[in-house]
Amino acid sequence: MPHTIRAPQPSSSSMARKVIAASFIGTTVEWYDFFLYGTASALVFNRLFFPQFSSLAGTIAAFGAFAAGFIARPVGGVLFGHFGDRVGRKSMLIYSLVGMGASTVAIGLLPTYAQIGVLAPVLLVLCRLVQGFAVGGEWGGAVLMSVEHSPAHKRGLAGSWTQAGSPAGLVLATAAFGGFSMLPEDAFMSWGWRVPFLLSAALVVVGMFIRLNVIESPEFQEVKQAGGRTRLPIVDAVRDHPLNILLAVGCCLAPFVNFYLVATFVLTYGTSSLGLERSAVLVVVAIAASLEVVTIPLAAALSDRIGRRKVFLTGAALFAAFAYPFFLVNESANSTWVLGLTCVVGLSLIHPLMYGPMATLFAEMFAPEVRYSAASLGYQLGAIFGGGFAPLVLTALLATGGGSAAALPPYLITVSVLTFAAVFWATQPGRAHSTERRDR
Repeated sequence: MPHTIRAPQPSSSSMARKVIAASFIGTTVEWYDFFLYGTASALVFNRLFFPQFSSLAGTIAAFGAFAAGFIARPVGGVLFGHFGDRVGRKSMLIYSLVGMGASTVAIGLLPTYAQIGVLAPVLLVLCRLVQGFAVGGEWGGAVLMSVEHSPAHKRGLAGSWTQAGSPAGLVLATAAFGGFSMLPEDAFMSWGWRVPFLLSAALVVVGMFIRLNVIESPEFQEVKQAGGRTRLPIVDAVRDHPLNILLAVGCCLAPFVNFYLVATFVLTYGTSSLGLERSAVLVVVAIAASLEVVTIPLAAALSDRIGRRKVFLTGAALFAAFAYPFFLVNESANSTWVLGLTCVVGLSLIHPLMYGPMATLFAEMFAPEVRYSAASLGYQLGAIFGGGFAPLVLTALLATGGGSAAALPPYLITVSVLTFAAVFWATQPGRAHSTERRDR
């Protein structure tokens, strides 16, 4: 017969803060690892692992390998989600962190195409797949630990610190790569690019220490005590929440394209199309990402006050309006300062309005007993279509335009419209999960 899972009491304020800090720091480490690959794809891997192609074709091939990591993310999301809903959120975060660290260090040790031929890019793609698998399991667990430990009126802000780990990881990755890119070209291409990947080992140790010292989510504990765990959470999630999973995918499109436009593609666009210095473009990305570490929690806190719907929809509309001015202004000015200003607007002001409230919105869309599986699946599928292919699509569109960015804004506007529609529907009254559930 039907029964109700009681609404659990949130953790103490001190434990909630500790969990949020652990999620933020651990997620920062994982995204540092993930974004190192994106930065290296734009600046290094085309020459070291795909030298048989032209410069443009090599960059597209490197971004294709970059996309491979996103393809593995739903697999990681489903597997980690299954055990996260069955065993617990905390333990899955430990495994994802170890997997990410090991694959990242392995990339730093890989021989290049000149040393072992075609096996080099094959091994690179395999490492990228492991990275994608690990980060696919990371997001859902980190978000749910933060959200489920916090009171309802602060859940937007709590979940946003996991989101803030993404630009924080980008800052670390860009700063590390930027610092070593100032080495003489021969030194950088022979060994300097490897050091940021190898440094991941130390960061993983720090993240592990912090994550081992937090307690399990109270909502998962309540589900466990009430006998509410399901045998196959992903099957139940797809059966009970099919529309919400599809809406979650749509919600991801514009935020991911927005992020990778500035975080990854702009490295290629700024150096090849605008002719700016590599180090200057890296500084631009690092500054914009640094500011976003602050603006993501601010946008999420605003969503706690006025609602996720208003904040998220505003961000999607602004991104569509931003598409043409970003490229028109930069191609007219051809200036590092102007690129910096437009990147700050895009990444530090517009993107947080979507990305800040996203984590908690997804948690609110699914019942606790399948939440890890359902939220991870929707988010990671959205990551493929919005993030994984974004640098590849943008680079290909740039190539079809002969170096002109005129073909790019329609793509950005299209994903904005799709996200606007998905968020509008997902936040309709009655779409949030119910605490009532069936015996299974």
